[in-house]
Amino acid sequence: MQPLIDALIFIVDDDASVREALAWLLRSRRLASEHFASADAFTARLEESTAFRNQPRCLLLDVRMPGTSGLALFDRLAGAGQLDEMPVIFLTGHADVPTAVDAVKRGAFDFCEKPFSDNALVDRVEEALRLSQAAIDVRQARQRIQQRLEELTEREREVLRRVVRGLPNKLIADELSISVRTVEVHRARVFDKMEVKSAVELANLLRGADA
Repeated sequence: MQPLIDALIFIVDDDASVREALAWLLRSRRLASEHFASADAFTARLEESTAFRNQPRCLLLDVRMPGTSGLALFDRLAGAGQLDEMPVIFLTGHADVPTAVDAVKRGAFDFCEKPFSDNALVDRVEEALRLSQAAIDVRQARQRIQQRLEELTEREREVLRRVVRGLPNKLIADELSISVRTVEVHRARVFDKMEVKSAVELANLLRGADA
């Protein structure tokens, strides 16, 4: 598998030698990274910019650090709903393995015990990046659907809701007190704006989205 060209890996570890070694390893696999000595420094980076929001990314996170721990940062990210688009891989010593396993059960992508296998770690990073890309794709698809919905008039929305329910044009016309021909016109405009060709395609498009 080829790495994702625009991917970004965040490294958060208080050990400078670990950060530098990981950054070098990722560069050798053509993966860009940013590294931070503390959870707070990383949090500040997230707060100051959202430029990377559409980049596939993951976080390599040390379990034990002075100040805010890796686990505390993980819980913060989980609470903010950021784990799908930024999977977390914990870096842990042997004594912290049970803690890391528990974190995986709570939503972390994986953990790698120090000293870790370079190839195994990068393989997991690339898998995490692909999951990140998939989550970003889902969000962007939902945003596109929402943008199309916002282009509908209120009457078109009323027709759409009834088309998705499977109502024929005659019943839609009766419910809205308009002519069947008017329903047909609105239905055609809905299909055009939503970029679909059938009621089934429209229902599938809206599944999971807020219509």
